[in-house]
Amino acid sequence: MTISNQFPNAMGSPITEDDIANYLANTPDFFERHAELLAAVQLSSPHSQRAVSLQERQATLLREKIRMLEQRIMDMIRNVNENMVLSDKLLQWAQTLFLNADSQVLPQLIADELANQFSVPQVGIKVWGVTPQFQSCNFALGVSEDAKSFATSLTEPFCGVNTGLEAINWLPEPQAAVSLAILPLRGLPVAGGTRGGLAPAFGLLVLASPDAQRFNSTMGTDFLARIAELASAALTRLR
Repeated sequence: MTISNQFPNAMGSPITEDDIANYLANTPDFFERHAELLAAVQLSSPHSQRAVSLQERQATLLREKIRMLEQRIMDMIRNVNENMVLSDKLLQWAQTLFLNADSQVLPQLIADELANQFSVPQVGIKVWGVTPQFQSCNFALGVSEDAKSFATSLTEPFCGVNTGLEAINWLPEPQAAVSLAILPLRGLPVAGGTRGGLAPAFGLLVLASPDAQRFNSTMGTDFLARIAELASAALTRLR
C-alpha cells in the first residue's frame, strides 16, 4: 500500500492531520519500515520544558496509567476493609439485641448500642402500636398522628439537614442536631399494603450529628436500611 493510495491529491485537497492519522492507523507496518522515526520524533514533556522521544513519552504515559490503576486498587482495598469493619459492628449490634431478654429496655438498648458501635452522637427512638403492657413506657409516648403518617410515608431512610421535624424532639439534645438519618421501622411486607406492599411503620429511629455532612442527602442508604430491618425484627416482640 502506497501513500498515494491513502492520501487525497495534495493539489485538489490538501492533506490534513486527520488524513495522516488515518494513514498511520491503517498502516500498522509503517513504523516497522521506518523504525528510525520512533527515536527521531521529539515531543514536549508534560513534566518539564525539555523535548523527549516518542518512546519516552509513551513510557511516561504508561507509568501514569499504572499509578492510576494502583490508586484504584488501593481505594478498593480500603473500601473492602471499611465494609468489613462495618459488617462486624453490625453483627455485634444485632447479637446484643437478640440476646436481650428484657423487652421493656429493648428500644433504649437499640439506641444506645447504635450510638456506641457506630459513634453516632445522638440516637432517638419511638415505637407505637405496642401491646398494653408497654403502652405507658417512654418509648411509646409523645408521638403524634402526623409523625406516624410521616414514618409510613418513608419508603427508605431519610438523610439530610435538620428541618425541625417532630422526631428531633426525641433526641437528648435536639438543638445540637444538624444532620439527620431517619429510619422507618416496619414489619414484613404485606400483600395489598401501602407503597407497593410495605407494611405501615410502627416506629422511627432518629440518628443525629452536629456535623452537617455526617448524614447528607447524597449518601447511600442501603446500610441504614439494614439497620432498620434488624431493629424492626427485634422490636416485633413488643407488638
